Amino acid sequence: MNLLLSLVVPVYNVAPFLERCMASLAAQNLDGMEIVIVDDGSTDGCPAILARYAAQHAQMRVIRQDNGGLSAARNTGLARISGEYVAFVDSDDWIEPGYYRRLLELARTNNLDMAHGNAMYHFEGRREDHPIYRDNLSTEVMPGREVLRRRLKEKTLLHMVWMHLYRRDFIERLGMRFVPRLIHEDVLWTTRALLEAQRVAYDPTPGYFYRQPLRPLAPDAMDQRMDAEIASFAYIARGMTDLAAPLREDAELQRLLRWQLVDGALSIFHKLRKVNSPDLRRRLYRQLRRDGVYALLWNNATLTAQRRRIARAWLKSWVV
Repeated sequence: MNLLLSLVVPVYNVAPFLERCMASLAAQNLDGMEIVIVDDGSTDGCPAILARYAAQHAQMRVIRQDNGGLSAARNTGLARISGEYVAFVDSDDWIEPGYYRRLLELARTNNLDMAHGNAMYHFEGRREDHPIYRDNLSTEVMPGREVLRRRLKEKTLLHMVWMHLYRRDFIERLGMRFVPRLIHEDVLWTTRALLEAQRVAYDPTPGYFYRQPLRPLAPDAMDQRMDAEIASFAYIARGMTDLAAPLREDAELQRLLRWQLVDGALSIFHKLRKVNSPDLRRRLYRQLRRDGVYALLWNNATLTAQRRRIARAWLKSWVV
């Protein structure tokens, strides 16, 4: 059978949510689809759930590996797929029947590099679910750079790889892979994909449900998370700088990307205020200065308000 679509599903210790995800994938009922599930060293009930679903559904294949993180699991899946198009699913989310059929038809009919989908925020009953995108982005085929430009102008872009379909030979030609252990790894992937894609079209009908959980962390675990997030934000800021640098012929898009990278990276300072350990907070402020992050943000800032925040943080790094 000609494989039309590969779904890559990383799994790690999400047993309470995995049944719903697996059932929704089985219900897609799309001929020519494979589901490559990468169990990233789960220690809960996930392996048993996956074994049961794989035994019942021939299109599901489970790969088990030692824990390497979300990016490593996605990369393992990418190395083992064969479909014409590929999509990613997070294993604590779920998908409506027909979602991938609709995006696949859009992609194949229009010879797309990337089919831009929509999703629903799911708040687990705390508030009403609603679509991620509620705007009127054109559904015509256009270059990915134009999609990126319009989303950045409206300040609506959500960097989530699981909302879209990608032509597999498009991402293989670019050698696109996820950076292991990077948090918010979707930012660089999605930005690069949109910059490089020649043909993108948008389907505004939501069909993917993105779970928004409340998972409080203990103070020590929170500090470890903040340490990793701050390092990731710095890495992403440098990567976004590299993506924006070649766009000299498109000054508007370059400026929008520079605004975005600074706007995203400024959350570093919000994260720093959440660090419980004063010693860790002090070390992180100074490390950002030594690593040149304040200078990088200053050089990319497009607004006076951005530079004020950067200057305050730089001064604080000398006195904390």
